[in-house]
Amino acid sequence: MDEKEMEMKMDNLSNLTFGPLRQSLIKMHDENKKEKEKAKPVSSYILDNTPKYKLYPPKETLVEKYFHPDHMSSAEKQKLELKSVREKFKISKSDCGSARVQVAQLTTKIKHLATVLHKKDKHSRKGLQAMVQKRKKLLKYLRRTDWDSYCFCLSELGLRDSADYKA
Repeated sequence: MDEKEMEMKMDNLSNLTFGPLRQSLIKMHDENKKEKEKAKPVSSYILDNTPKYKLYPPKETLVEKYFHPDHMSSAEKQKLELKSVREKFKISKSDCGSARVQVAQLTTKIKHLATVLHKKDKHSRKGLQAMVQKRKKLLKYLRRTDWDSYCFCLSELGLRDSADYKA
C-alpha cells in the first residue's frame, strides 16, 4: 500500500510545474535585497558590526600601562634610545648620517651589546670589536676635520681622547 501511495504522490508532483513559483521567490528575494540596500548605508553597516570597545578611543591609563618601557623588548628599547641619541646629536633637521651621529649611535649599540654579551659568544664579540674599530675611525675623522664636534661627542658620550692618534 505504501508503494501505491508513493507512486500517486510522485505522479501528482510530476504534473506540477515549479517555474512560476521559482520566479516569484527570486523576485521576492531581489526586492528584499533592494530594500536592505536602501535602508542602510555602508558606513552604518560597518559601525553596527563593530564591537563597542572599538568605537571609543583607548583610555590613557591603559595606554601608559601597556606601552610602558618595562613591557618592551630590549630591541624596542634600543630603537627608542637610538632615536633619542639621533635627535640629540644631529647637526641639521634632516641629519641622520653625519659622523657625530654615527659615533653616538655606535656608542649606544656598543654599550647595549657589552651588557648582554656572553663569554662564549664569539660571533657577537667579533661584531662588537668591528663596531669599536668603526667608532674609532669615525672619531679619528672627526678629530681631524671638526674639532668642536669631536669634543662634543667625547664630553656627551663619556669617551676618552685616544693617545695613539698619528698627526
